[in-house]
Amino acid sequence: MVELSDGVVRLVPPVEADIPAITAACQDPDIPRWTTVPSPYTREHAEAFVNEMVADGWRAWYEGGEAAKAIWALHTDDGFAGMLGLHFEPVRSAEVGFWMATPARGKGLLHRGMLLALQWAFDAPDGPHLDRVAWRALAGNWPSWRAAWKVGFQFTGVDRLGGVQRDDRRDQWMATLLRDEPRRPVGEWPATSVVGPQPE
Repeated sequence: MVELSDGVVRLVPPVEADIPAITAACQDPDIPRWTTVPSPYTREHAEAFVNEMVADGWRAWYEGGEAAKAIWALHTDDGFAGMLGLHFEPVRSAEVGFWMATPARGKGLLHRGMLLALQWAFDAPDGPHLDRVAWRALAGNWPSWRAAWKVGFQFTGVDRLGGVQRDDRRDQWMATLLRDEPRRPVGEWPATSVVGPQPE
């Protein structure tokens, strides 16, 4: 399995030892609010995530299967900080997904992790050599959009009722980053007319 580091953050496939931290982090109501993790979230959910989804995703990556995923736990010297993954799509594309534990937010750690994952996805000799990475989030998830915008994703539109979260359909935002585009913000923080009103 692929491990990445910039000396501050490390992206490593999550293991059994991460299960308590994943379980604890997912008690934050903002994580089930904006993602598709089960709610309420239990240790059994974390065990299935690590031992089945993560393991199966990496196995499919190496074997060329359709359900290939590269899923990492983001670690620092202080321990577990969050999750980041690439869900591969046909013909050199993937969708990025992520969430951060509450104590790790606002420290630039996700930004570092995103850059590591994108460098591997686009440029690494042992990487998948993608042409594009897509980002999707439920409409209104401004922290997720800001994280994507900061590494160069460009907004492409609103998919009306295109997101499915625990059997409910919701509007979702979409953006993309192409291989040769800069991995920094393109233009200013978007006006409210681009993606809807920002929260007060």
